[in-house]
Amino acid sequence: MSSRELSEWLRTRSADEDAEELPDRAGTKTGRGVLKVLQKRRVDLDEEDERIMRKVVDRVHAERSDEMEATAGSEDWRHRLMTLGHDPLKGTR
Repeated sequence: MSSRELSEWLRTRSADEDAEELPDRAGTKTGRGVLKVLQKRRVDLDEEDERIMRKVVDRVHAERSDEMEATAGSEDWRHRLMTLGHDPLKGTR
């Protein structure tokens, strides 16, 4: 997902009937960390950014086993991955 897509997704997931989270507080801590990484230039990435992304890659691999194909019926699974910045229904670039 692009930084814009992730930002919009995190804000959407954090909104409820009464109020919407402030943009910098929307989503999970990990989701916000991924968003910060996506918004940086490659030359500006640091060890903390690498740690965050390694954690995300491990979680995505754990959630996305070989036999688990993305389907329209697995909405909760897809939404968990999207909160990490990975939309399993989108093709890779």
